[in-house]
Amino acid sequence: MKAIFLAIALSATTALAQNPDHAVKSAMADQALVIEVTVPAPLSEVWKAFTTSEGLSTWLTPGAVVDLREGGEWTAHFPGGSTGGGTILSFVPEKELVLSALAPDKFPTVRATRTKARFSFEAQGGSTVVRLTQTGWREGEAGVKAYEYLTVGNAQLLATLHHRFVKGPIDWTKMK
Repeated sequence: MKAIFLAIALSATTALAQNPDHAVKSAMADQALVIEVTVPAPLSEVWKAFTTSEGLSTWLTPGAVVDLREGGEWTAHFPGGSTGGGTILSFVPEKELVLSALAPDKFPTVRATRTKARFSFEAQGGSTVVRLTQTGWREGEAGVKAYEYLTVGNAQLLATLHHRFVKGPIDWTKMK
């Protein structure tokens, strides 16, 4: 899993380094964080793992909640009381899921204004390409720091999804 995470993080970092606007704080609203992973599983299985409470709970956190409808929640309740995810803005079955995404608690101004996270799903043989495109970053230092933090955090998120299909669902009882 570490190798997959590093490959995803490096590809995201490379994309950032190639974008000169990244250094310009005033351009944060136009920034797009793009991270992609190829999951070794059929599209229908990856879609279920991403868009059902049961599926999300097999790889992100126990007790995850997905209410797959416009305005529904896509929420992970992490140990220690932190909540991640967001509100579903739209979805096209087995094609895309768009969220009004919550930034981590450590970025309260970005969390309050939210970003837009678009997950696209594309079958590629017996595998599925999952691409996250996250936009709507807050201007200023808070936006830059959240962007940098989520470059790594969202790469880890997609690496965990990949790991779920390589090693199987996470046994949360062993994680305590």
